Amino acid sequence: MSGNEASPPVIELRNVSKTFGEVRSLRDINFHLNAGEIVGLLGDNGAGKSTLIKTIMGYHAPDPGGEIYFKGEKLTDWSVQKARQIGIETVYQERALCDQQSIWRNMFMGRERRNKLGLLDVRGMRKEAARLMSEHMGFTSAAVHPENTVMTMSGGEKQGVAITRALYFQAEVVILDEPTMGLSLSETKKTLSFIRSIKDAGRSAIFIDHNIFHVYPVVDRIVILDRGAIAADVKKEEISIENLMEGLQSVARTGSWSVPSGV
Repeated sequence: MSGNEASPPVIELRNVSKTFGEVRSLRDINFHLNAGEIVGLLGDNGAGKSTLIKTIMGYHAPDPGGEIYFKGEKLTDWSVQKARQIGIETVYQERALCDQQSIWRNMFMGRERRNKLGLLDVRGMRKEAARLMSEHMGFTSAAVHPENTVMTMSGGEKQGVAITRALYFQAEVVILDEPTMGLSLSETKKTLSFIRSIKDAGRSAIFIDHNIFHVYPVVDRIVILDRGAIAADVKKEEISIENLMEGLQSVARTGSWSVPSGV
């Protein structure tokens, strides 16, 4: 069993739709994410993935009648600020970090520590960044130092910094927006290892990607979107990657989920 399914979901959307003018981008979405669970979110371009994620992030409020719950409690006046307050963090493929800044500055950007005089605790932040790099990211080489600029890091290492930062600041839900795009095979493996660390820390994640070969190994459940609606919601243990591919092709061809019997 993935996550703590006896408890209320960390995040739950009930009957959520989103309309922009005459375009209905989401249609009656019922979605949940359990504690300690990683859900893969798949779908073609235009399926509604971005709108769904931006709704969970607080950028979009649901249309009237749609409801969002956090650990069983209904949320009102949904906004980016409220989403962040309850611990929803996003790791973007390209915009996660500031390349020109040091690793330690990126780690604490927007949440800088201050001493009793109200001054930046630079020494403390450097020391804590070094600890996180060693204990949580596995950066043990003396060549990788908190003062190094992010631009000197590989793509996989950058994602490691972004994910570690989210977990350090007590993110309940980490949204991963195509974190492996453009990465080499070795860097993808590093990133997938960092994604697994989210589950190991007891937190939850939504992994959005087009590459099912990246998503499948690390998720507990897979949700397929098609034209603004959920076409399928399946546990990974109940479907093979081959049948998952068949199902995705069926959705693309017919708009409905169909897979061979068995896994």
